[in-house]
Amino acid sequence: MAVTDEQVIAGLESLRTTATVGFTERVADRLRLGDAYVQVDGPIGPLFVAYGARGISLVERVADAGEFEEEFLATFGRPVHRVDRAPELIQRVIEARVWGRPGQQVKVPLELDQLPDFERQVLLKVLEIPRGEVRPYAWVAAELGRPLAVRAVGNAVARNPIPFIIPCHRVVRSDGRIGNYGAGGPTAKRAVLESEGLDTSEMERLPAKGVRFIGSETTHIYCYPSCRNARRITDEHRVPFRSVEETRRVGYRACRVCRPVDAPFRAA
Repeated sequence: MAVTDEQVIAGLESLRTTATVGFTERVADRLRLGDAYVQVDGPIGPLFVAYGARGISLVERVADAGEFEEEFLATFGRPVHRVDRAPELIQRVIEARVWGRPGQQVKVPLELDQLPDFERQVLLKVLEIPRGEVRPYAWVAAELGRPLAVRAVGNAVARNPIPFIIPCHRVVRSDGRIGNYGAGGPTAKRAVLESEGLDTSEMERLPAKGVRFIGSETTHIYCYPSCRNARRITDEHRVPFRSVEETRRVGYRACRVCRPVDAPFRAA
């Protein structure tokens, strides 16, 4: 006996049921459809981290999930749903970039398509600053071959949509002072840097004395004070410098790791 189209449709209708809460979101996440976000612990409080098919797209310290979802919608023009745990790669990136856990060298997938090209270049350069070290805005500008663009670099860093993952807290004023921070101001910035092992009091004392670089009396190489090489110089061999010009007068060379520059315009 042949089955009619009407009978097939009726049979399918009888199978219809109401999806459980969160079913649609779980399917979308499993198939990498749409955008999702997780709440994770950060060094100065909870963070909301959003991601999609191209990578991490937004990180914020906000009061609640609803506020984060509204901000995501306003930024990208599409909704985002919450999940309990991010995919393995995203989780590894969060643990490595926020907490410095094993996996620090894992490739960081990012969605920065909504930003102008120069801002993307700035943030990708900031991504290179090692944990526990800082670089001035002038360094970022010089590294990009735009030494006069210090103010533009500062504006791009201030608009960073992915703080903590892209470590804008590791960018300081060109005179070496800590400066402001979009994710909570100077106090929050100090707390994040201290969680990475930096002595922020010393960071402030050196610029107050006009010191911007530290040289080694034995190697005749000078660095930014937070550079891993500078921190290995023993007290009796540390030489403070105020400018690149001063280092050159006594025959010192720039560190090849931190590549120090003279604020705001001249590369070392």
